[in-house]
Amino acid sequence: MKFMAIIPARYASTRFPGKPLAMLGGKPVVQWVYEKASSVFDIVAVATDDKRISDTVSAFGGRAIITSPHHRSGTDRVREAHMLSGENADVIVNIQGDEPFVDPSQLMALKSCFDYPETDIATLVRPFKGSYEELSDPNKVKVVCDDQGFALYFSRSVIPYVRGTEKNEWPSQAAYHLHIGLYGYRAEILERVAGMPPSPLEIAESLEQLRWLQAGLRIRTAQTNISTIGIDTPADLEAARRQIEKQEL
Repeated sequence: MKFMAIIPARYASTRFPGKPLAMLGGKPVVQWVYEKASSVFDIVAVATDDKRISDTVSAFGGRAIITSPHHRSGTDRVREAHMLSGENADVIVNIQGDEPFVDPSQLMALKSCFDYPETDIATLVRPFKGSYEELSDPNKVKVVCDDQGFALYFSRSVIPYVRGTEKNEWPSQAAYHLHIGLYGYRAEILERVAGMPPSPLEIAESLEQLRWLQAGLRIRTAQTNISTIGIDTPADLEAARRQIEKQEL
């Protein structure tokens, strides 16, 4: 099976313009992601609509593919990049360009989901350990799965609901999992989802993966115990720098 990793990276960002080029431990954030991906996948490319990012990727020896600036989502950008690449991969893996601490073991786990022919899309989940207050954060997306590891539903609300129990006891009464936004798609499925209009469930929760579930696609999950730091704001970058310093001690 032929895998291709594509890293969508935009310069424009409301909260942190230019974040793929922000320096972290002596190299740009996007280079961290590229090098992690290259340790697992033979074919890796950055999909971007910005020449500054393209030039930076080329400067460190990476491959960049210029895509349209008009995409609604990273998924659409990844689909165009695969089409332009000419690689004809069986599976395309979408690794966000602002995840410098993505771990190779996570990428291997994602790949393993495609050992199952019924898998249309693959993603990662992490067991949650913490308080109900943390769990109820709507920015932490929760997921419930069936016995085979296929996602049943994703939500910003706390799922499952534990009936007859005080909410602060819920984390000790049920197994909760948080979603990690790494995705792999079979090539024909990527083509299909790129053309799908937003679904009612997606609009309600502002979660793209609900569009795919509502369309009947099967999303297989793999577990990881690793928590990553995404770079969404300058404060996140500072947290990432502290993490790098800690690793170097």
